[in-house]
Amino acid sequence: MDTQSLQAFLAVADSGSFSRAAEQLHLTQPAVSKRIAVLESQIDARLFDRIGRRVSLTEAGRVLLPRARQILVMVDDSRRALSNLESQVSGSLTLATSHHVGLHRLPPLLRTYTREHPEVRLDLHFLDSEQAYQGVLDGELEIAVVTLAPHPDPQLEVVPVWIDRLCFVCAHDHPLAGRGALSLHELCDFDAVLPGPLTFTRTLIESRFAAAGLTLPVSLSTNYLETLKMMTAIGLGWSLLPERLVAGELHELAVAHPPIHRPLGYLVHRNRTRSNAAAAMLALLEQAREPAARASEEEIG
Repeated sequence: MDTQSLQAFLAVADSGSFSRAAEQLHLTQPAVSKRIAVLESQIDARLFDRIGRRVSLTEAGRVLLPRARQILVMVDDSRRALSNLESQVSGSLTLATSHHVGLHRLPPLLRTYTREHPEVRLDLHFLDSEQAYQGVLDGELEIAVVTLAPHPDPQLEVVPVWIDRLCFVCAHDHPLAGRGALSLHELCDFDAVLPGPLTFTRTLIESRFAAAGLTLPVSLSTNYLETLKMMTAIGLGWSLLPERLVAGELHELAVAHPPIHRPLGYLVHRNRTRSNAAAAMLALLEQAREPAARASEEEIG
């Protein structure tokens, strides 16, 4: 099996389409079909069922899928190990970050990195933190800089770099803005606008309310914190947002509850050989670590 055929197989399996796979690989559709045909002839089994425009994996395809990912990760790992022998910081670095971290935390580090290592081709992806975690686990991403999960997979090395204090906020003309100290119970009398239900941040917030025997009254949700800020500012509900995102534009509520903090940081796969480009980025992230993040590392790990 050659790596090009395996890449074509994964592209079709992930996209569910030969045409979309061709776009991703910058090939023609016949070229992708030919690579799949070569692979099928090598293993003497059909990999996809083609019914109308729908493409689905056969049983043989489902068996091959995880093994194909492993093979390509091992090939990339070997290339990195050999490249590292030259001690040059060059090549490609595939890095993912969430929108909030990418906009508010990472830019100074990326500016320094690109200036110090101009030979590196930075392949930057903006993803939800949960998607980035899976990308690192699957070997598709070398580093992710995102909101950290409460209980990360043991295959990952997870390191906090910054700590976000989440503030209870509302619009300046919201009914809650005129009140003094509030309890979590009183907040639940009003609609909330919060991150999506499958996000790490939402899970953290829900756990605090659940511990008090309360259910969050969420009227709207989105994974983009800047959008949540806008929805809060126009009075659609109260929210919990990072301190540096509030910046006086929203009214911070006095809630009788211990501060809620969320860790932001980086993650890499423990079993993946790090390229020199990745090692240089991790060194910058280590330099940027806040004292509070270092203190919280045992809790995260």
